[in-house]
Amino acid sequence: MNNVRAKKHLGQHFLNDENIARNITSSLTENSPRTVLEIGPGMSVLTKYLLANKELDLHVVEIDRDSIAYLKANFPALQDRIIQADFLKLDLSEYFKEQFAIIGNFPYNISSQILFKIIDFKELVPEMVGMFQKEVAERVASKHGSKKYGILSVLLQAYYDIEYLFTVNEDVFIPPPKVKSGVIRIVRKDNLELPCDAKLLKRVVKTGFNQRRKTLSNSLKSILLNLKPEDEIFRKRPEQLSVEEFFDLTNKVEALLKQNS
Repeated sequence: MNNVRAKKHLGQHFLNDENIARNITSSLTENSPRTVLEIGPGMSVLTKYLLANKELDLHVVEIDRDSIAYLKANFPALQDRIIQADFLKLDLSEYFKEQFAIIGNFPYNISSQILFKIIDFKELVPEMVGMFQKEVAERVASKHGSKKYGILSVLLQAYYDIEYLFTVNEDVFIPPPKVKSGVIRIVRKDNLELPCDAKLLKRVVKTGFNQRRKTLSNSLKSILLNLKPEDEIFRKRPEQLSVEEFFDLTNKVEALLKQNS
């Protein structure tokens, strides 16, 4: 099988630049786990460089049958390490008992969902290098005060340090997407224990940013109900708060709820 046709419904845009492929695969840090999972290998532009690194134990997850046939035909070494599945539906703990890194040129249509899933399995995934739509990559890496800063920024940065590595132009893909791409690296923080309730943090962040133009005292009414918080932090808008301030806000919300329970 010589090639695979990119499928629009799968969000496939195959990278066609060897230098960029090398740059992506060499962006895993020295402390990255030896086991690596590539999401959506497609026509193997990253896969071949990952396989060439004998220190890595590479596994791939792919939903496209044509791509799987291509990989099996061209990379016999991968035979027992191809997971034919939808990554978003995988219970990663069933496949991996030890920590592993994630890498990939991710389909634009599920890239945010991939990041939310990594948060769900953060104990298993200490590092990820991935290519996203540039807007998503910038949003994830942005800091408070930016209009790009949002739900995913806060929830991912609660557990990971994020670095925007480089931008990739449209013309190095087949077919070329309509937007530029961006490559980021996330590395898990040493301490996964948050200084606040993690479930309440997620609820506060999502509720706050769903009405991001409002002050937090207004946008959080569905959580606080008839409570009227006096603390200065509630007079701010969500994009003004750092990740650490969201921890503080979550603790204040929890204290208010307990006072009135």
